[in-house]
Amino acid sequence: MQEWPWLVKSLAVWALIILAETVHGILRNKFLVPIAGDFRARQIAVFTGTLIIYSIAFLFEGWMGLTTDGQRIGVGLLWAILTVAFDIGLGRAFRFTWKRILSDFNLFQGGLMPIGLVLMALALILVSRF
Repeated sequence: MQEWPWLVKSLAVWALIILAETVHGILRNKFLVPIAGDFRARQIAVFTGTLIIYSIAFLFEGWMGLTTDGQRIGVGLLWAILTVAFDIGLGRAFRFTWKRILSDFNLFQGGLMPIGLVLMALALILVSRF
């Protein structure tokens, strides 16, 4: 583990992102869902969530010690994969139907999660340019 400190740090940052996104989801349900409806609120949250992710990535990109664009893309892809697993697992824990869970991932039905996941995967490479 000593030779991969950036990987351990990137997992810690992902945990922070998931914590922030969980709070974001709670606030979305409390304040935005009553105004916009559930599905529209989830669509909007992809963009506000991306802002949260980019803010955290910007704050911690240097701390993680990533030195190459390959590492940045690799960590971004890892974050995206872990997020999909977390999202599906949380949905099942709350007993959401597969149809409800997968609706976020279906671009053809208005689900915008794939866009958010691509933006997440690119977050570190893009913020490293600032």
